Amino acid sequence: MASATKRSGTSGHSNTSIPGNRIVTLDEFIIRSEKDFEYATGELTGLLRDIGVAAKIINREVNKAGLVNILGVADGGENQSGDTQQKLDVYANEKIIECLQNSGECCAIASEENTDIINVPPVTSKKSHYVVMFDPLDGSSNIDVNVSVGTIFAIYRRKSDADGPATLEDFLQAGTKQVAAGYVLYGTSTILVYTTGRGVNGFTLDPSIGEFCLSHRNMRIPENGSNYSVNQGYYSKFDLEMRRYIDHCSDQNYGLRYIGSMVSDIHRILIHGGIFLYPSTRKYPKGKLRLLYECNPLSMLVEQAGGKAINTQLKRILDMEPAELHQRSTIAIGSPAMVDELQAFIERYSALPL
Repeated sequence: MASATKRSGTSGHSNTSIPGNRIVTLDEFIIRSEKDFEYATGELTGLLRDIGVAAKIINREVNKAGLVNILGVADGGENQSGDTQQKLDVYANEKIIECLQNSGECCAIASEENTDIINVPPVTSKKSHYVVMFDPLDGSSNIDVNVSVGTIFAIYRRKSDADGPATLEDFLQAGTKQVAAGYVLYGTSTILVYTTGRGVNGFTLDPSIGEFCLSHRNMRIPENGSNYSVNQGYYSKFDLEMRRYIDHCSDQNYGLRYIGSMVSDIHRILIHGGIFLYPSTRKYPKGKLRLLYECNPLSMLVEQAGGKAINTQLKRILDMEPAELHQRSTIAIGSPAMVDELQAFIERYSALPL
């Protein structure tokens, strides 16, 4: 695909012409989509296919986790972000890195589970122009109780010279610079949802043929919704404006739906509408979620589906300039009317200058 990929924040949709009455695999869809980009080289196509392969391997292990010794906390204890590291976190992380290294389509990798970036040795004489960031298993604390988990990924075009190794600056780019982003949800069915800046499409894994098949074409988030997703157990630790908004949601009889896996919550909101909130708390005054591994890729995807994503200082998530690899952020993301509604509460009740 092109180096000049249409950026997030645009509302264009893929012109890929595929009949609606037959099975279309992820590989076929990606290859057909290359014609939408003027300078397609195949690198981005290869990366997306590598991620699809990794997702199939992780799906297999997630589905049989209870039958083998892969449940529970890993020996290392915590990852770089301070979260308890599960055995499946480690497995998923290793498999994604392995799949991305094998093809040489990216020059470097950054994972929520690793402290620093990982440079990928060139394959033959190939010069790679992309870097990949990912959260290998979002919501992994749910694994032991058989609740849905997911993988989140983001792809950027490198800023450094392709003749040398990648640098930290290749990763510290605003979300508007993403050329592709998406997630894989391992649930009752396994679905891969992604965007390259021209709309959002979802692919469900058909285990009978071992392929992701197009199942959700040109996904669009509803303008409004009747559900909100927040860890309401922290209610007393939220700022006043957040408590007022949550009170409003309760007064309006909005349904509280919180899974504890951001991928699962966002997937539901993408289909049915609603809003997902992760504001600051006393323990995490800057927010808990990682800007580069979670907030940016899911914000690009939700915006491409017609939604909005801001932080609690009312700044668009995708415009934030990251200063460090594991930077945290607050986030409010989902149906545009509900995000606007939250913004009005923040503007009215916030004690801090906006």
